[in-house]
Amino acid sequence: MKNIKSAFFAALLTGIMIVPIFGLQLERKGINTEIIPHWSIVLWGVVMVFVVQLLKPYIFKKRPGVRFNLPRVPSLNPKSSTLLMGLVFVVAVIWPFFSGRSQVDIATLVLIYVMLALGLNIVVGFAGLLDLGFVGFYAVGAYTYALLYHWAGWGFWEALPVAGIMSAFFGFLLGFPVLRLRGDYLAIVTLGFGEIIRLLLINLYGFTGGPDGISGIPKPTVFGYEMTRKASVEGAQTFHQLMGWKFSTMDVIIYLYLMALVLAFVTLIVSNRLVRMPIGRAWEALREDEIACRSLGLNPTRIKLSAFTLGATFAGLGGAFFAARQGLVNPESFTFIESALILAIVVLGGMGSQIGVILAAIILTVLPELARQFAEYRMLIFGLVMVLMMVWRPQGLLPVKRPQVEIPNE
Repeated sequence: MKNIKSAFFAALLTGIMIVPIFGLQLERKGINTEIIPHWSIVLWGVVMVFVVQLLKPYIFKKRPGVRFNLPRVPSLNPKSSTLLMGLVFVVAVIWPFFSGRSQVDIATLVLIYVMLALGLNIVVGFAGLLDLGFVGFYAVGAYTYALLYHWAGWGFWEALPVAGIMSAFFGFLLGFPVLRLRGDYLAIVTLGFGEIIRLLLINLYGFTGGPDGISGIPKPTVFGYEMTRKASVEGAQTFHQLMGWKFSTMDVIIYLYLMALVLAFVTLIVSNRLVRMPIGRAWEALREDEIACRSLGLNPTRIKLSAFTLGATFAGLGGAFFAARQGLVNPESFTFIESALILAIVVLGGMGSQIGVILAAIILTVLPELARQFAEYRMLIFGLVMVLMMVWRPQGLLPVKRPQVEIPNE
């Protein structure tokens, strides 16, 4: 009787939740809008929840605490790890020459999110500082390149290091107000920072273009030669004319993919080395216990500032590349949803796990592209996946293996 009661209430709550989403849909008929009911979808959902809740005690009766035993990151010696990384990089370099345009475009987007997630992984995964405004650093990097081109005529390669430095500077500035904050308070302040950056970009119309943004941003050159059909400067040679090739837009797409691959690979190597250095050990000490970290003679202020600064640097580099790839930047590209998505990649992959972050970036970027028919339910499915992960796999898809010592019971 108790099982039937709980199953009934679960089914009732499910019905209340899914009726406005799936049961009632708006359709345009001429100048009128009509509500079309789809009760069969609601009925199936309610019945499934009722049956699962009814049978759940019997299914898990002899197996309490059932969890998904997903694989962990394999332990490799440094030589094997370097060899595997080199092999993956070679395969990734060759792959776009045998793929279609849409696949290479999606892969480039994946690499941008890999770069951003690896940067946020330093702040959240290694240092344990919850950052909900990471997209602000991404916007700073993108607008740095866009503004340097628009007002000073700088190219991509000149603006790229400046974008990283400017984002690092903003990360350093953000570090000061949050030095004494933890948990929810830290998250609220960083969220506010991201929104402040976006609102400034909207309101500084004369400088940033306001809601319209900045357009006409050029693609990166190859040793100073443009990869375009015609050179922007009269009498100059393009890269295709130099090589004697026929111009193809696919060449530009592959070039952007290879650039994103190199930037993501450099981000991975640098962050991997930082974790093994004393600063990386200090981040982990801060994450585990700030009081114990302070008692060991470490300076939490410097540790937090270093985490925010280095994480923001990678976001700035990713933002500059994003601006070059899109050719257009506007504030709507840097909303809170982007911060939430990057944070979800870090949490889903496993905080502190670089391989897990890369895997999660691929999953959360590729799957929505493959399932475009469910585009309107994307955020609903996204939220459901995150809830299930927190219930059954809170440590992430590929959690990092942390060193530990067990004392045997005598």
